[in-house]
Amino acid sequence: MMKPSNFILLLLLMFAVHAVADDSFTQGKPNVLFISIDDLNDWEGAMGGNPQAKTPNLDKLSTQGMLFTNAHCSQAVCMASRNSLLSGIHPSTSGWYSSTSSMRKTYDQVMGEHKMLPQHFRDNGYETLAVGKVFHQGVSDYGDRTKDFWDETAPGYKVPKSLLARGDGYGGKHFYPFPKNGSQIIDRYGKKYSDGNSLCYGALDREDMPGGKMFDELIADWAVDQLTHDHTKPFFLAVGFVRPHVPYTAPKEYFDMYDLDEIRIPEVPDDEMSDIPMMGKSIAYGTIRSGDHYAVVNLSDTYWKEMVYGYLASVSFVDAQAGKVLDALENSKYADNTIVVLWSDHGQHLGEKKHWRKQALWEESTRVPLFFKAPGVSLADSRSSEPVSLLDVYPTLVELCDLPAAPKLEGSSLVPMMKEPSRKSDHPVLTSWYYGNYAVRSHDWRYIHYRDGTEELYDHRTDPNEHKNVAGNAAHSAVIAEHKRWLPKTNALPAGSDTWNGDSLDRRIEQWEADESLPDWLR
Repeated sequence: MMKPSNFILLLLLMFAVHAVADDSFTQGKPNVLFISIDDLNDWEGAMGGNPQAKTPNLDKLSTQGMLFTNAHCSQAVCMASRNSLLSGIHPSTSGWYSSTSSMRKTYDQVMGEHKMLPQHFRDNGYETLAVGKVFHQGVSDYGDRTKDFWDETAPGYKVPKSLLARGDGYGGKHFYPFPKNGSQIIDRYGKKYSDGNSLCYGALDREDMPGGKMFDELIADWAVDQLTHDHTKPFFLAVGFVRPHVPYTAPKEYFDMYDLDEIRIPEVPDDEMSDIPMMGKSIAYGTIRSGDHYAVVNLSDTYWKEMVYGYLASVSFVDAQAGKVLDALENSKYADNTIVVLWSDHGQHLGEKKHWRKQALWEESTRVPLFFKAPGVSLADSRSSEPVSLLDVYPTLVELCDLPAAPKLEGSSLVPMMKEPSRKSDHPVLTSWYYGNYAVRSHDWRYIHYRDGTEELYDHRTDPNEHKNVAGNAAHSAVIAEHKRWLPKTNALPAGSDTWNGDSLDRRIEQWEADESLPDWLR
């Protein structure tokens, strides 16, 4: 029988060997700087979505690695998109379309032995750090699971009651501050229009911000500080910026970068909605009682332009904050061994399709910037216009960091395309909008299939702004058939549901049809 002292020595030896094995596994692994920007569409210089946008830091970054100019989200709303990217599972598989509480209740059922992206890195030897909006509610949507994801997280944003009042109870303190006088829509139409309290903008002085700083400035400061630390393990640093998410507020100096009189609004034909099925019209309507577009264009003759002005200022503001972090990395000892990935959870409409949010299946909602800089892998100043998905982020990072495969990933690694930018994609991107509504985006086409069987089809070679729905043209039947092949074979019901009984989109259509009340601006 082994003596107790020898048994203890054996245990210590085994522990030492295990520790050496762990160190050898992570030794030389690249760090990861994982930057997300909320509601950022293609309005950056490098993406070309709006020539007036001033984004010098993101433009500089785009020359240092691989920019995917035809990347799309799994669902164009914060919660579903982020949980899809971070889990690597599409909403049509998970049923995670909307409710965070339902996601929590069904987490074990959906995930099984599979791990969220940061936990997969943490369980494989990485130090994981997070600040800002990484998941929808911040650094986590899952309460006590947060400790499984992150080794260290930054504090949230503390907003005093005096500043909270400006937002009229808008959910999520990290989206504050609101304009000095609150929402222009509420001021014009009254509190019965509170669903539109986020469609507002305003330049801020430092006294309008808690402690004199916007949350994104605090996020940048925390991330910069982390890049000055000595890290004994490779790190996965997630930095989640909040702007340009509504309200479109930013420090005054970023509004001063633009001349309101020179702002151009998107070109939207008067008959833009004439060939859109009822489900698409219901989506475009939005949440304000009169409809979002109606409220914006009737507030004043200039409010549409003012909203674009506010969005551009917010984009330039967040560009500057991202620039602080990128400069800190460039000047740190980690510069040569750190992967940079930058993405947005979805796009944002500024009146295109007479729509004012994300939460749709058109290009402005689904298209996002997606960038990778991987030392020794990606080529500088390279581009790909092939369709790729945010689902591809997780498997790409797994391959770049040589981690064990994760069991339920539904995306594909983009490493082959990073090594060979001219490489073609072998499949389009699937985007859902709640249950049973889908868009399929290929290189040249966008096909939309609503759950009632109605369709839209756009030829991006001749109609990049998606003004003309050609789904009814018999000449395109083969194109539709090809894109239909990529619709999911099974559609998961919304998490926690056993049956489908319709939702607010269906009920709105039923009401319009019952009393013939479809608004004129949607006809």
